[in-house]
Amino acid sequence: MSDQKLVLEVDDLCVSYGKVEALHHANIKVGEGQIVTVIGPNGAGKTTMLSSIMGVLPHTKGSVRFLGEELGDAEVEDMVARGMNLVPESRALFGEMSVEDNLLLGAFMRHRLGHRDHAQTMEEVFTIFPRLKERRAQQAGTLSGGERQMLAVGRALMAKPKLLMLDEPSLGLAPLIVREIFHIISDLKKTGVSILLVEQNARAALQVADYGYVLETGEVALEGPSDKLIDDPKVVESYLGLGGKH
Repeated sequence: MSDQKLVLEVDDLCVSYGKVEALHHANIKVGEGQIVTVIGPNGAGKTTMLSSIMGVLPHTKGSVRFLGEELGDAEVEDMVARGMNLVPESRALFGEMSVEDNLLLGAFMRHRLGHRDHAQTMEEVFTIFPRLKERRAQQAGTLSGGERQMLAVGRALMAKPKLLMLDEPSLGLAPLIVREIFHIISDLKKTGVSILLVEQNARAALQVADYGYVLETGEVALEGPSDKLIDDPKVVESYLGLGGKH
């Protein structure tokens, strides 16, 4: 990854909840236009890592550099303004509001910074997610699980991020919808956005990613190009085996 421009550099990141260290000296890099995945079991610290990168959780040690700039204690709004966006596991949509209004909220920060391109950006989002266009006037709370995930990703894209972080996008979705969501994630790469994908569904994640990290009990246990990890005996046994959930 050395010859590639880095969008995100996480060095020696430690995050604690009280006396318990949830993330221990984690190092992760995301290159421009890359899909990088972090896989690992529940409780490995994947969500903690994303929250810390995004500025939701403070880190006790280490540094996060975004587009070559040290972030320090930047606020979440500041991160969004700089071009980083997180789609949380909960999806955090406004159920009473229409699909279109949920999307417009995603462009709020750009609007505040003086950009007036939300109508054009929305059309781009509708090109990626034609189903959202069909349901643009519908209340978000009435959408199916897969459509809600599409809306959550679409809303993040309204901010025109340079780095899109996805926390468990396949969670709670039927296998057919999971396939569709990962197909979309793969297509998003063509738009130039870099993606950091946190997933329990290791096989699906490694199939779309360029590079992968395996997180276990707060530490990076393995890393490498996805096609190597998908054949690694340790990964196969722990995450891709027939006995696994997926």
